[in-house]
Amino acid sequence: MDRPIAPPPWWRRYGPYAAAALVLFVLGAWLLSGPGGRIYRVPVDRLTISTVTRGPFEDYAAVRANVAPLITDYLTTEQNGTVKQVLVEDGAEVKAGEALIVLSSPQLELSVINREADTARQISELENTELELEQTRFQYQKDLLNIQYQMQKLQGQLARDRRLAVANAIPQVTFDKDKEKYQYERKLRDATIASHRNEQAIRTRQLAQLQATLKELHASLIAARASLDDLTLRAPMDGQLSALNAEVGEAKAQGAVLGQVDSQNRFKLTALVDEFYLGRVTLGQFALFRLGGRNYRAKVAKIYPQVTNGTFRIDMTFLGNAPSGIHAGQAIDIKLELGGAKIADMLPNGPFYQDTGGNWVFVLTPSGDSAVRRNVKLGARNPDEVEVLSGLKPGERVITSSYEAYTHMDRVEFEAASNHHQGS
Repeated sequence: MDRPIAPPPWWRRYGPYAAAALVLFVLGAWLLSGPGGRIYRVPVDRLTISTVTRGPFEDYAAVRANVAPLITDYLTTEQNGTVKQVLVEDGAEVKAGEALIVLSSPQLELSVINREADTARQISELENTELELEQTRFQYQKDLLNIQYQMQKLQGQLARDRRLAVANAIPQVTFDKDKEKYQYERKLRDATIASHRNEQAIRTRQLAQLQATLKELHASLIAARASLDDLTLRAPMDGQLSALNAEVGEAKAQGAVLGQVDSQNRFKLTALVDEFYLGRVTLGQFALFRLGGRNYRAKVAKIYPQVTNGTFRIDMTFLGNAPSGIHAGQAIDIKLELGGAKIADMLPNGPFYQDTGGNWVFVLTPSGDSAVRRNVKLGARNPDEVEVLSGLKPGERVITSSYEAYTHMDRVEFEAASNHHQGS
């Protein structure tokens, strides 16, 4: 009779397949981790391959500069006001001190009128005080003269009365009365002098206070009148008016910029430089450029260290005469020298630098059919060349195009130009 046959265990049924998969996995891992590591295949015509050379290396940055006026003065309002008159047109040539824009401010004008009235009142009060002081001085002199006159008369009278009294020609009481009158006049003189001295001191202090107040009022009035004068915006120098921003009837706040005056026929260069060079640009460095078939030089005159959108600004002045015929806003390509020329190993600059930061590159093998990753140390760079400090020798060839697609690979193998297959 038939009997059921037990199925083979699972490890017999699936074991061969598992063993084959394991062998394939180990083989693939060995291929990836063996010589060459992670591999990227790419058609050779998609790459830029450059050779390391040795020669003079120029350390400079290529910068696009713009011609700007050497001096720019802004027309800034010192007072609030409304535009009353615009006396010139935008773009006009102006002379220093020439009136350009007139503002009006009724509030400021009223304030000046009030200060003028206060000053006039104080002047009147000061004059009255001086007049009273003079009248008091005159009255004092008059009173003192009268007292001294009476004393002189009494002195003569006393001398006569003394002789008559001794001769019993007049009663003694008459002599005593004249003596009392004389003593009274002397005391009156002393009191008058003391009173005048005290009154003079008080008047002098009062006069000094009034003079100090008047001086302050005069200073305040001068400032107020200057504020009125500030309502007229004048050209700060000879030049050309530009960026005019004033229409009759417009209200302008204090500190508003209504235009600018640019120096004429006096220019500078201004440029935005990549923040990569912030620590390497210093005052006095030279810039070279060619214009109209002639070479020119400029030097860094000012550095603005604030970084905006990855750039910082510098101003440069021309060495010698500026190029003829240039105008504000004109763009000029310049070479900003960062260091002198020196003999060094060099590699042509390329997109690879942004991908590696200059820390490693793909170097072609002697056979030329692949490139391997190698750590290097690169130094200064200009738009054309990168200085090689270590890791590469003259004659070696390097991939200098972008590494974006294979930054994590260890080896790049080249394919024929007609084969677009790639692997990893």
